[in-house]
Amino acid sequence: MSLKIRLTRGGAKKRPYYRIVVADARSPRDGRFIEKIGAYDPMKAKDSPERVVLDLEKAKAWLAKGAQPTDRVLRFLDAAGLLKRPARNNPAKAVPGEKAKERAEKKAEKAAAPAEAAE
Repeated sequence: MSLKIRLTRGGAKKRPYYRIVVADARSPRDGRFIEKIGAYDPMKAKDSPERVVLDLEKAKAWLAKGAQPTDRVLRFLDAAGLLKRPARNNPAKAVPGEKAKERAEKKAEKAAAPAEAAE
């Protein structure tokens, strides 16, 4: 059985509230879980201590049993000093695609043509 430490969504529409749970990887996001180990309230201020509440002892125990945290939960565990999250870098993400490059070239050509005619 593959275990995940992940978030389950609760709260009202436009007012999210998440529980940090240990669940079987095959169970639905808001479905059955094994144990609740914390909570995350994104509506609170970023520096608020109640924004992320996590039982570190339970988290350590489940990690020792082989539970894999999701990326967001891994961020919380890294902030708590329990695990180290590897730094990610994807500089190619900001590079425009082929079509956007073509459009930019055509726009530059059109802008250059009237400027040359005015001189």
